[in-house]
Amino acid sequence: MTQDRLTVPATATTPTSGGDPAVRVAGVDKVFTGRRGQVEALHQVDLVVDPGEFVSLIGPSGCGKSTLLRLVADLDSPTAGTIEVFGKSARRARLDQDYGIAFQSAGLLPWRSVADNVELPLRLHGADGATRRGRVAELLEMVGLSEFAGSFPDQLSGGMQQRVAIARSLAENPRLLLMDEPFGALDEMTRERMQSELVRITSETGAAVVFVTHSIPEAVFLSHRVVVMTPRPGRITGEVDVRLGDQRDEDLREDERFFAAVTAVREALHGRPTPASGAHGRDLR
Repeated sequence: MTQDRLTVPATATTPTSGGDPAVRVAGVDKVFTGRRGQVEALHQVDLVVDPGEFVSLIGPSGCGKSTLLRLVADLDSPTAGTIEVFGKSARRARLDQDYGIAFQSAGLLPWRSVADNVELPLRLHGADGATRRGRVAELLEMVGLSEFAGSFPDQLSGGMQQRVAIARSLAENPRLLLMDEPFGALDEMTRERMQSELVRITSETGAAVVFVTHSIPEAVFLSHRVVVMTPRPGRITGEVDVRLGDQRDEDLREDERFFAAVTAVREALHGRPTPASGAHGRDLR
């Protein structure tokens, strides 16, 4: 199916592909079978995410965004089509710890300290004590929680808990992060602060990101590219290239280019063509 591609003028280039894509989804269908019969969640989904690229998936509730993320993570299997992560099957990539994953719920173990929660993937995969301690210290410094290493989850705010979850997802230096509405339960001020933190962290690590959200401003602020999905069965019908440069700070939220990109995504989401604008150089093609 033909997809529309809208480009917001660039102040910096988006990541370019080199070698295998971080994610390649080709002709993927997903059908769930239950007592009420079959439900087609995804239909003929094609998606490529380059190494280092931040791609957000946006669409109405129930359109299959989270289902697609779970298929990439090998938490479920497609009914048809293929999924590759860095040229490997999704299963092989999972076994090789090529990706980290974070959900809306931080999912921290309440009986383990912050440091112990972050350390858990390393412990499960047999890293020695010195390696674990060094990596945990590095990650807690990265997310600004070094002084809370000995604290427990119920002693942290929601935003702090999500930072711990992000640190845990980065424990094994993944080249890909899969994130399913990780800031959805946060208040607006904390959410914006966490968006800025995520921009910084992904810039430092160079990881590709596939990010599920319902928030258009969040998708625009974070992403190199926003992928628009239809109501069930989920299909990709449009993409918006968001080229707002590498300096994603609070000033960007008041920039006319930011508002133009938000409008472009909203129009694509509602299936309305956006006329070309000389002021912003937008074109739908």
